[in-house]
Amino acid sequence: MKNYDFSGRVAVVTGAGGEMGRAIVRRFADGGARVVLLDIREDAVAGAARDLGLEEGSYLCAAADVSDPDSVAGAIGRITEEFGRIDFLVNLAGIEGPNNSRTEEYDVRLAEKVFSVNAMGTLLMMRAVLPVMQAQRYGAVVNFGSVSGMFGYQGEIAYGASKAAIIQMTKNAANENGGNGVRVNSVSPGWVNTAMFRRILKQYESTYDDPMENVTFGPMGRPAEPDEIAGIVVFLCSDEASYVNGSNWLADGGMTLG
Repeated sequence: MKNYDFSGRVAVVTGAGGEMGRAIVRRFADGGARVVLLDIREDAVAGAARDLGLEEGSYLCAAADVSDPDSVAGAIGRITEEFGRIDFLVNLAGIEGPNNSRTEEYDVRLAEKVFSVNAMGTLLMMRAVLPVMQAQRYGAVVNFGSVSGMFGYQGEIAYGASKAAIIQMTKNAANENGGNGVRVNSVSPGWVNTAMFRRILKQYESTYDDPMENVTFGPMGRPAEPDEIAGIVVFLCSDEASYVNGSNWLADGGMTLG
């Protein structure tokens, strides 16, 4: 497992209270970055910071509702006041919504919630952070798409469409910023061994006798572990990826090969 040199850098990770967020935070911290842990509840990220053993002064925990412009603006203002810069932004925060509802049966209010957190949350965070990076003439953003945003899986119209929007927004922002020292890329995982995976399996119980009947891992035969995805994230933020801009990194273990 390679550690990149992130000394003097500041990394902001949304959705940092979950397993994937913790893995990403740990990789940045191992590289010497100061890390900002953002989540809807501050106690969730405070617990993550304790569990990870982060050193006092090397991190900041903050609550932010990424779907709320005022909440996002307040959090970014606090971060810049505390650390003076933002070098890396990882837009991980997201919700799955229903994963077993057909299009004609999908609850409109739940669809709006999925879009507000996943797509609008990504947009609002980029909208608040990109000016900071532009002023520095340095920065890297990693957004989270999904295989669901690339392929039309049944029962996932809101989640899949929200992730497709994120992949497209990534390309738009990358095109706008590629010449000013700021790069924007996305990662699109398949199944990852997290609480979201387990919640989706629980939803499948209403349709399948064995929920795993609707899960395809592909030739590797297993879900990714959070740290495997975290490794891609920190690479995309590192100077080794200095010419990578506007890309969508598919990380699915081959599940979409057919």
